[in-house]
Amino acid sequence: MANQPTNSKHILFLFSDTGGGHRSAAEAIIEALQLEYGSRITTELLDFIKTYAPPPLNQAPAWYPYMVRVPDLWGVNYQLSDGWRRTRAVLNIAYPYTYRSIKRMFQDHPSDLIVSVHPLGTSQVLRAMSKPRPLFVTVVTDLVTTHAFWYEPDADLCIVPTEGAKRRAVKYRVPESKIRVVGLPVADRFCQPVQDSRALRQALGWPEDLPMTLLVGGGDGMGPLGKTAEAIAAARLPLGMAIVTGRNAKLKESLEARKWPVFTKVYGFVRNMPDMMQAADILVTKAGPGTICEALNAGLPMILYSRLPGQEDGNISYVVQEGAGIWAPEPDQIVTAVRTWLEKPEQYAQAEANCRRIARPHAARHPLRREDARSAYPAARPRGRGRDAARSGDRRARS
Repeated sequence: MANQPTNSKHILFLFSDTGGGHRSAAEAIIEALQLEYGSRITTELLDFIKTYAPPPLNQAPAWYPYMVRVPDLWGVNYQLSDGWRRTRAVLNIAYPYTYRSIKRMFQDHPSDLIVSVHPLGTSQVLRAMSKPRPLFVTVVTDLVTTHAFWYEPDADLCIVPTEGAKRRAVKYRVPESKIRVVGLPVADRFCQPVQDSRALRQALGWPEDLPMTLLVGGGDGMGPLGKTAEAIAAARLPLGMAIVTGRNAKLKESLEARKWPVFTKVYGFVRNMPDMMQAADILVTKAGPGTICEALNAGLPMILYSRLPGQEDGNISYVVQEGAGIWAPEPDQIVTAVRTWLEKPEQYAQAEANCRRIARPHAARHPLRREDARSAYPAARPRGRGRDAARSGDRRARS
């Protein structure tokens, strides 16, 4: 690999763009590693399904946005495929078709350590690796209801976000000694100390004398975001709204054309979400794991209004049982939840405290911890020549 220090360690991250959380978690870990180790390591982020899976499996990243548009069918398939025996049967059938591609992947991308942040980058990958092999770490990016595909007993380390995910790992035969409960890795900008919300609101152009509700539908503006915003506005509650439509340009244009009875700002895709979360008082969002953990780090109570059946079912129970938020799948229920927190500040304050209690802002740094260093970071060893790789190297003041 070109221009790589001879004594550096090379870490290969296996992900795929079947949902944004896999890439985000890998990038968060890479960011933490580079801050800690600098040039002593090199890192590589590889969409292994798109690049190496045989056809038609290599089309999964392109198919994913269409598959999740039928959530009930997705949920049925998720449940039917989950389970130790069922996943092993599927993997055994698929292995003769995939192992040559996996072998080629290792020839092209030699490494000292492999980190998988995707459930399909575990068992088959380990099975195809020749011995002696690099150490292998699984980082589970679903919060609670994690699929059996995530878990491989032969992995050297299994990093999970919650105790619920740990129980699933044990159920699926991962030795408890290999499991670490550390939280979900999120980017460092979501892990900073809470700032003064007055300054943030001034910079954002938000009013300082109103509670602000931040409505988010994910990077693609998914879910009933427009109807939710309309219901909150129609209730004429004493608040302002910031609506983030992501890449959904049509929705953004539609919402901007409306005359809102309350203070409302509409955004498209934003890069200052950490500031928005720290400046807001209530988050209304779908139950994506990354957004949930980012909100917890900001101490921001949340109202969850939709989820992807299967891997996001447990996210709702986790947030609700820990007292960090409310499940409100219908617009009128969202309005009721917002009104409750506005009229009963003691309940809101408890939700805020619960967010802080369960937040894990240093999850991305866990692989650096000394107790795992010897098992997770082997001494650098000679590697064969491969392709040049694209390497990556107290709560807000109240008005």
